[in-house]
Amino acid sequence: MVMLETQLGKNGITSQFVKDIKKRIEKYRNATIRVHVLQSARESRDDVKRYEKELIRKLGEKYTSKVIGFTILLRKWRKARTKE
Repeated sequence: MVMLETQLGKNGITSQFVKDIKKRIEKYRNATIRVHVLQSARESRDDVKRYEKELIRKLGEKYTSKVIGFTILLRKWRKARTKE
């Protein structure tokens, strides 16, 4: 499994940021992306959870996420997954 990393800064989630994540996932099919939310982009952990929900909404149903500290882990699956 490949672990890719990127940073989310003060500009937040832009269309270019989403395109970059999709491009990286297409290049490495079985990859997990670690998105480090920088201090300039957040004030509390609630901001990180808000970014997580926004990312999943923009990326689509095939992506799942998990928040650990100030890091968001993203993974793409072949089929859409729903939270139970």
